Amino acid sequence: MTKSELRKKYKTLRNTLSTTRIDDLSMSVANQLLKLPVWEFSFYHIFLAIEEKKEVNTDYILNILSGKDKNIVISKSDFKTGLMSHYLLTDNTKIKKNSYNIPEPVDGIEILNDKIDVVFIPLLAFDSQGNRVGYGKGFYDRFLADCKPETIKIGLSLFAAETEIKDVFESDVKLDYCVTPDKIYNFSYS
Repeated sequence: MTKSELRKKYKTLRNTLSTTRIDDLSMSVANQLLKLPVWEFSFYHIFLAIEEKKEVNTDYILNILSGKDKNIVISKSDFKTGLMSHYLLTDNTKIKKNSYNIPEPVDGIEILNDKIDVVFIPLLAFDSQGNRVGYGKGFYDRFLADCKPETIKIGLSLFAAETEIKDVFESDVKLDYCVTPDKIYNFSYS
């Protein structure tokens, strides 16, 4: 399927899920994440879920990161430039939803891309080769391309992999892993 077909399919599938079901699936995703060998790093970038879009609820992962005393980094999107800036999440961080209902930090301590060790990535769909489909604005592809090469890229999905995304671009950044409620997909063949 093409990216546009997959976006339509997975937006529809997500809309069938209740808040309770999303929470249950999200907790399973967080539990699966604990099995990955990625917990020795310092800076972890995570998205704050857009509830209205029925994304993976990342509160469970935030609790894991806090419990492991990790530096948690969250983003603010600039829709004029298509770029994201990244901020350390602290007890004093004020979060406010932007006009797209994305929870974002109002301000804070900025963290540069080259400091980030692990990125948890939102997506609508992904395939068995590690390609992902987001909302189509390219924010994460630009951000990930600007991270250090060894940054670990982990997609979070409520659904299993598709066989293939037909229209992958050279600028699309592949995942190292994708974690679903039932399975960990490993795409890093190093």
